Amino acid sequence: MKIVYAIGAALLLAGSVSAQTVLSLEDAISYALANSTVLEKARLDIEQGQEVVAETRAGALPQVNVTSSVTGNPIVQQFVLPAEAFGGAPGEFMAIRAGQSWNAMTQVQLTQQLFNKQLFAGIKAAKGSAEYYQMMKDLSEQNVIQQVAVNYYMVIINREKLDVVASNIARISELEKIVRGQYESGLAKKIDLDRILVNKSNQEAQHEELRRALTHQENLLKYYMDMPIDEEIALPELALEELERSTQLAATASKHQVQDLLDYQVLKKQEELLQYERKARRGEYFPTLSLDANYVFNTQSNKLNLYSSNALNFDMSAISLRLSIPIFDGFAKRSRIRQSDIALRKIGEDIRNTGNSLMMASENAANQVRSSSKTVANQKANMHLAMDVFLSTQNNYRNGLATLTDLLNAESELVVAQNSYNEALLNFKIAEIDLARSRGEIKSIYN
Repeated sequence: MKIVYAIGAALLLAGSVSAQTVLSLEDAISYALANSTVLEKARLDIEQGQEVVAETRAGALPQVNVTSSVTGNPIVQQFVLPAEAFGGAPGEFMAIRAGQSWNAMTQVQLTQQLFNKQLFAGIKAAKGSAEYYQMMKDLSEQNVIQQVAVNYYMVIINREKLDVVASNIARISELEKIVRGQYESGLAKKIDLDRILVNKSNQEAQHEELRRALTHQENLLKYYMDMPIDEEIALPELALEELERSTQLAATASKHQVQDLLDYQVLKKQEELLQYERKARRGEYFPTLSLDANYVFNTQSNKLNLYSSNALNFDMSAISLRLSIPIFDGFAKRSRIRQSDIALRKIGEDIRNTGNSLMMASENAANQVRSSSKTVANQKANMHLAMDVFLSTQNNYRNGLATLTDLLNAESELVVAQNSYNEALLNFKIAEIDLARSRGEIKSIYN
């Protein structure tokens, strides 16, 4: 999957060299999955976990060490012995030189663990840690998808808000031409023209504010994608009704089991690792048995011709079984085991609380989707009604049956209705994403 993401991201960047990159939701998420620094760190954690497993396993394999040393003795040590033992007079002593001017030693040591419960429990824990890092990577992937999707839809809705204001400015500009002509012909008052100009100025200021907000939102989307901020992007023109249909499908999603959710499984894996830790600490009570073997080669000479046939060479070797039985350590092991017990009880409480929290999140998200669906339908109908009222008032104004105040009020209400619909649709999509995330189906929003 990493290769697929990387290829897709490469094609995406290649296309942006000559033109602005048009990002679908799938493109944005694929790019993020291939380039996210969070996911890259998670992948490095997996690699590190694999090395930890290899390091722990090494403790169960034979340990072989070779040491070698060379010693020069400018003044060779001497022992004082009774001279009588060497034919001298009784009661006299003589100094005997012990050793040579040069000596060297090479030693090969081998140790093999035969029984060590603490070590064997540690190996299982290391394997569990590798699985834990993989789960954390998958969890980070879900978070990245959620962040990118939410910000993607926020860009779309902010763009829609900008279009609403732009359309309103265009309508006001047309109205300004009409009223300006009427004013110049003496058919309208200057205050009417001033009210239109003030309204237009306010709308232009709002348009500029929304334009800046859209730029900031696009930059935030690129940030969550880990795309260079100076990269030019564009989102496809999506029909708002298309966004509504996709969300209505999510509202009918099937029930799920909390135990299947990755957030829950991560905590269960942490509990499993703590259990391995407890087993390792209990293993300290058991004896350890190991096989030790060593071979030593010594060489001595008054010249620097060590390891040659002219030097004094001799060797030795030994094989032994080493049994270590723990007797008493001041109850240190007992305290470590009790610490593990407390940690297990704490993670048990976290698991219970998280299970309830995940169920609550799923139920709340489902309720929010259903509620948002109704809100979108209501706001959509209200928007169409506001458009009808505006068009009718506009026609009446042109025929002299409505005042300018009526027209401006109808125009203001239309803008409010359009923005309320856009806000409802954004809440709709965020609720859909939350629902998919709470049910472990976050990838379904773009697959």
